[in-house]
Amino acid sequence: MQNEAQAIIAVLGGTGKEGGGLALRWAHKGHRVIIGGRSAERAQEAAEAMNATLGSTLVSGAANPDAAAEADVVVLAVPYAAQQSTAQEAAAGLAGKILIDVTVPLVPPKVSRVQLPDGGSAVEAVQKMLGDGVRVVSAFQNISAHHLTKLDEDVECDVLVCADDSEAAETVVALAQEIGLRAWNAGPLCNSVVAEGLTSVLIALNRRYKVPGSGIRITGV
Repeated sequence: MQNEAQAIIAVLGGTGKEGGGLALRWAHKGHRVIIGGRSAERAQEAAEAMNATLGSTLVSGAANPDAAAEADVVVLAVPYAAQQSTAQEAAAGLAGKILIDVTVPLVPPKVSRVQLPDGGSAVEAVQKMLGDGVRVVSAFQNISAHHLTKLDEDVECDVLVCADDSEAAETVVALAQEIGLRAWNAGPLCNSVVAEGLTSVLIALNRRYKVPGSGIRITGV
């Protein structure tokens, strides 16, 4: 893989708010970004809107499998219900690559209640499904899309990065830091249950205290 500073990044689900926010920030930092979607046409429309916002031509759109095949690093930023099917659809283009999975197992309508699948990690389940040929990394679950699109503002939320491949984890830490986020290597992929569950806690806080995007900070390090 190229150095992360030169990586081509595909964001599967980049037409959505969270994926779109991450894509916008990486393109703003000079990365070539491919927006992936179920519809190539809709993905291209989202890419053109992003280019207009940035005044650049760094963003393109493609169907999810094509976006994954063309990229060095792939981000999976789709709703939980579409997580496994999207990963399977793109599997041929993921071999040997880093897959950053942003999935949170939210089960509407009770999204402020932690509902981990079978008591485990949704991201770890994707690693088991794809096998050791794909380096799955869990990250960005606790970052509110509300903050990502505001390029001139600091995001007051840390990123927990979990992976069984330490080198892949450090690559993702660097990619997060590049877009203005504090990121921490939080251990093996099984630890992703903490970040996944925390999202429901943050949603509950947002509702109770009427704020758009609460976050977490790691202190004492």
